[in-house]
Amino acid sequence: MNFFKTSLLLAAMTAIFMGAGYLIGGRGGMVIALLVATGMNLFSYWNADKMVLAMHHARRVDRASAPEYYAIVERLAANAGLPMPAVYVIDNPQPNAFATGRDPEHAAVAATTGLLQMLDREELAGVMAHELSHVQNRDTLIMTVTATIAGAVSMLANFGLFFGAAGRDSDNRSPLGGIGVVLAALLAPLAAMLVQMAISRTREYAADRRGAEISGNPLALASALDKIAGAARRVPNMTAEQNPATAHLFIINPLSGARMDNLFSTHPDTANRIRALMAMADDGVRRPAPQPVADGPWSRPRGPWDGGGSSGTGRPPNRGPWG
Repeated sequence: MNFFKTSLLLAAMTAIFMGAGYLIGGRGGMVIALLVATGMNLFSYWNADKMVLAMHHARRVDRASAPEYYAIVERLAANAGLPMPAVYVIDNPQPNAFATGRDPEHAAVAATTGLLQMLDREELAGVMAHELSHVQNRDTLIMTVTATIAGAVSMLANFGLFFGAAGRDSDNRSPLGGIGVVLAALLAPLAAMLVQMAISRTREYAADRRGAEISGNPLALASALDKIAGAARRVPNMTAEQNPATAHLFIINPLSGARMDNLFSTHPDTANRIRALMAMADDGVRRPAPQPVADGPWSRPRGPWDGGGSSGTGRPPNRGPWG
């Protein structure tokens, strides 16, 4: 996303925050919400990535503690012409990953232990290339700031619902009384969620495409998406459930019971993403020459399209570099 789109989205989130403040506390509430939103935007610019990583209990790893994982990210960052990001692991059984950071020089990528255990080396490379494409496209700032402000909108709405429309004067009273408080509690979080979703679907398609270019293997990323989507429906991510405003950060929606292509989904339909990647393979994006792989969790070929069963959207036609 370019600077203009980033600024526009932040303005929209700020407007939602101010609108909730107005419905809860009138003009006084709106002014307070504006001041809080301004402070949060500044704070989020510098600290949202740290907050998101802390929310999901991510721990930083290096070449010594996670040699294969770190080497994959290092090679992909070099392929993309990016600085080496900080590399994190999240102790969570659900396979998933996200990227964060305000710019490529202050970026981080994180993968769950479930992801590292499930995917083979090339599938993992496809996922991490997808995340690095978010860094390269500068999606990560808006993703993390939006998650922070969306969470704050929900907290403000709940605060107003709990304390009601009390105020000493007309400037500090909801113009609609109790109805305004209820509307803020119901509509403000919904509006914030819709703003998040407005950018999420096209952003994910773009990241899939660029990630396949960085890794050189669109079918490996397609296979990884198929595996992750199937497992995410079965394995709960309790941390994400407790922090739903961060759901759009992940490569696959981490929330249980999510319908992947309805109005309220933060992610596009996985089958559509896989078809787009398969079309890329047919258009000539091929995987690079095989790299020597040491024994480890990513050295065994066990993807759904290389001899295993599909976990999500079904086996594609037998074509491409694995055909």
